[in-house]
Amino acid sequence: MRPTDLLKSRVQADWTAATDHAFTRALADGTLPADRMAGYLQQDYLFVDGFVRLLASAIAQAPALADAVPAAQFLALITGAENTYFLRSFKALEVPADAPACPEARAFQDLMAEARASGRYECMLAVLLVAEWSYLDWATPFADRAGALPFWLGEWITLHTGEGFAGVVAYLRDQLDRAWPGLSPREQARVAELFHRAVQLERAFFDAAWAGFPVAR
Repeated sequence: MRPTDLLKSRVQADWTAATDHAFTRALADGTLPADRMAGYLQQDYLFVDGFVRLLASAIAQAPALADAVPAAQFLALITGAENTYFLRSFKALEVPADAPACPEARAFQDLMAEARASGRYECMLAVLLVAEWSYLDWATPFADRAGALPFWLGEWITLHTGEGFAGVVAYLRDQLDRAWPGLSPREQARVAELFHRAVQLERAFFDAAWAGFPVAR
């Protein structure tokens, strides 16, 4: 079994709960209220700064240029097309980009900062992988619905599906799988702990989004 499959299997219940969620099902069938999506996007946008810093730190720690290039290309997508999607969505939904962080968003921000501060490539990969792999898993079954939805719903699915995004997840998995055998048991345990916490926080974030984040006006 690949190390990344092993990591996911150890937290499968939380993984399934996060990737087959009432929130994402409502998003994909177009029944999610606009205010519910607006609150979710305001909180999710709070992750972008920390995610960019974490991804940039992972690029700096990559073993070789060939290992860094796919992450650098993905960084350009996050700061380009994805950032633009957020700004267009906020305008269409008539809400500001800035919002106070709710506890669930703050917890994931803190986890990204912790992984970055570790200075360890494998720790950064663990958190980055959960963030992207979990989104690929929930969005992929709904890829064919995106075109029929308002863009603030449909493009969120499109950004997290398709060959390009699947390639990002495959790259992150490959990097962590290759690093795993060279880690000590203590280092492997640290990676597993970060991976598992990230999955639990993804689940908690979707639970809170379904309950409804307060919408900043």
